[in-house]
Amino acid sequence: MNTITNQMIRNRTSRAYVRRGLWLLVGLLPATVAWAQSAKSIALGNEQIRLRWRAGASGYQLAELSVRQASQWKPVANPSGEFTLLYTASKPAAEPERTFTDNTGQVFPGEAYHYQRDQWRQTTNSVGLNTAGTAYHFFPQEASQSGPNRIRFRHETEVATIVSDWSIDARHPSDLLVSQTVTVKKPGFYSSASPTVATVAETDMRWAAVPGYCQGDAIQRDFVRAYAYGQGVPDLPVIYRERCASTLCPMVSTKSGQTLAVIPDPSLGRDPWAVDKITQEDWNIGLSHKNRRSQLSPTLYFPVLGEPKSERKAGEVFTYSVRISLLDGDWYKMLNHAVYDVFRFGESVALRQNKQSLTDRVHQMHQYLTNPKTSLWNVEEFEGKKIGAQSYLGGVVGSNKDAMKNSDYGAMWMLAGATQDPLLTQNVLPYALNFKLAQQETNDDFFKGAVEGQYYLAKSKKFVEEWGPVVEPIGLTYYTMLDIGNMLLFEPDNADLKTRLRLGADRLLVWQKPAGNWAVAYDKATDQEVFLDIPDVRPTFYGLIVAYRLLRDEKYLRAARKGADWFLTNAVDKGHFLGVCGDARYAPDFATGQAAQALLDLYDLTKDQRYKDAAIRTARLYTTSIYTHPIVSQATKQVNGTSRQDWEITQSGLSFEHGGIFGSANRHGPIQLASHAGLFVRMYGLTKEPIFADMARSAAIGRHAFVDEKTSVASYYWHTMNRGAGPYPHHAWWQIGWITDYLMAEAELRSGGKVSFPRGFVTPKVGPHQTYGFAPGLIYGQPASLLIRNELVTPADPNIDYITAVSPDQKKLFIVLLNSHAQATTTTVRLQPAGIRAGAGRLRSLINQKNLDAQRPSLTLPPFGIDVWQFDWQ
Repeated sequence: MNTITNQMIRNRTSRAYVRRGLWLLVGLLPATVAWAQSAKSIALGNEQIRLRWRAGASGYQLAELSVRQASQWKPVANPSGEFTLLYTASKPAAEPERTFTDNTGQVFPGEAYHYQRDQWRQTTNSVGLNTAGTAYHFFPQEASQSGPNRIRFRHETEVATIVSDWSIDARHPSDLLVSQTVTVKKPGFYSSASPTVATVAETDMRWAAVPGYCQGDAIQRDFVRAYAYGQGVPDLPVIYRERCASTLCPMVSTKSGQTLAVIPDPSLGRDPWAVDKITQEDWNIGLSHKNRRSQLSPTLYFPVLGEPKSERKAGEVFTYSVRISLLDGDWYKMLNHAVYDVFRFGESVALRQNKQSLTDRVHQMHQYLTNPKTSLWNVEEFEGKKIGAQSYLGGVVGSNKDAMKNSDYGAMWMLAGATQDPLLTQNVLPYALNFKLAQQETNDDFFKGAVEGQYYLAKSKKFVEEWGPVVEPIGLTYYTMLDIGNMLLFEPDNADLKTRLRLGADRLLVWQKPAGNWAVAYDKATDQEVFLDIPDVRPTFYGLIVAYRLLRDEKYLRAARKGADWFLTNAVDKGHFLGVCGDARYAPDFATGQAAQALLDLYDLTKDQRYKDAAIRTARLYTTSIYTHPIVSQATKQVNGTSRQDWEITQSGLSFEHGGIFGSANRHGPIQLASHAGLFVRMYGLTKEPIFADMARSAAIGRHAFVDEKTSVASYYWHTMNRGAGPYPHHAWWQIGWITDYLMAEAELRSGGKVSFPRGFVTPKVGPHQTYGFAPGLIYGQPASLLIRNELVTPADPNIDYITAVSPDQKKLFIVLLNSHAQATTTTVRLQPAGIRAGAGRLRSLINQKNLDAQRPSLTLPPFGIDVWQFDWQ
């Protein structure tokens, strides 16, 4: 070692001598920092980061680590440089290493949650808890340097030889590129950890996250809340899988403004559909916010101990690469770096294109939903009234294949109003309204105003909850306040609905705790609070926003603000959220995105800047529920006998139903229900942060591989590909809702606000999309009512989406054309205005004021561009 290093020094005798421990910027090479060099010192550096190792009795340790912040160098506390190798001669046991109880003393997650029990069992074995095998911790014995920014470390253990090559990425000067090569000496199972560059003291931690799993501003001592719900980061050095890691980038931010992350080479992670079948559950890499010593330091493990790639024979060699990034900035800056610079998310958006326009999907789903056979629409007698809903064939406690449910009442009333289709206005809406009224508890008891259950069991003639006899305050917000509120936007004079809305609002007031929050749920039999182990960090307060907006009673606004203020302190500031799916024991889900829209709506009512700021922060946190890997390509894969390009089926760009260690995404992958798309476009309008627009468009555009050709209904879970609605026929309403919200948001954004329609309330349960059509909007200063008519407008290119509206006097037709493609698009458009009224007319663009050929108009739109046409009947 010394011979190699001394020779390197002699080769540089013509250069200025640098005393050990001093740094010198080389003026002629601004991207290079000269290193202090001696027989026992070695260094890397540039204009952003610099590192110096010093050899001691135990090997080469990092003595200095600094980051440039503005014009100053700031040292990073606790530099380390320690390496770790895990080894075991036999495969680690698959069974749990220990049993955990929640903070009430109950064994977690409980007998009723069999899906979650299985996932919990898998993640609490010795591999998941990071206790498996023998850990070899070491500082390397040898070091050599070839060039100003290349170092090789070498170390011998009794089980393997480890060679580690370090350099600084020329394109991203805050990133260290580390390649590890392990040569096996003994047969067994191996896992190599990324080197610990530095550790962060708990008192110096500003934020930590493993995106998709956990996040927070502090170590969470309640292990169940941290590990199962991601409310803070665990105090144990647990290892997470790729399955629900939205971006492969565990990170820790310090109070001094530095963020440390480890990001694997993109080729290391599992591809969920590698060639011709699902490979969702493969586990190639492990991610953690801590190292094996349980010190706060982002760490990657490859391969995972006990997984197929970890079993090795003597003499075998394996190599892997990671980048260790040290930025001047917060976790969100680091996330964007990983998303764009490493996983090339922008390229995936550029590949996306439609084979069927989103607008056409709405038209086709309209046909699907007005056919009782395809939509599984049922009308049943209940207490002297006919109630209507769609069959629900998923899991519901007590169901005998007779469960019924309605989903998006706002979308139902919107589509009926915009189409004036009697198959909806006469055959669906009256019975759906009766269903909603029958669903609400009106007896003068503890649950008055709440819902008896989301589902109706036709054979036993009762309403039930999804996963047991409980009543949730957020369920009241969803199925009383939001559904009735959205209906009242279209029927403002409906006295029965107003009475029912007030019943729900008053119950929310009764249930609101002195601090402003609510219980997760109450037991239906005893009226006692249940799920005491987790707080209700969900936007339950939104129901009172609805009440104030429609009933204009100040007490509801005061209570909504009180609830939101509690939510800001206990959810947004801490990064603690909870889901709404009872069958998943409330694993974090789309309610987080919904909370962002709730806060934005409260800002619109109050103009309190705190709510707007919190809405943006919450939306940024929700970006960690969107997959950004694997890197998308045009490689051909076989999917159920059909050739598909990789970009057509990728998970990248899609969101979770629920993530974390026992969310559905572990096995089923993400979902197609992109309720967040409209919100993210609105957030892009507020912040100009590209990640919002790119994530919205990636989720919405070019997802035809998941759309059933007969019905245009997308599958719910990624793993089912294009099998349509399956057991969830009511999801078509949610799909109409989110698509309309997304297109409306894009139209407003691209027109600079000159195309704008009033937004209603968010939909229950699945996310933040909002309803339209209850009041006229403005198109270039002219009032216009939303109109949905099939074949009224037919662009020849499916990448052109559109919105149509008519003036109050029915003399003007407005056509908002949107390019849903990252490339310029030229096409023709067929207009059939005679479907509204007879007669010829004049067509012109409101953007450039040019007259167009009304018989066969054409257009050219730039990438994600817009044009707005006005047709005037003569």
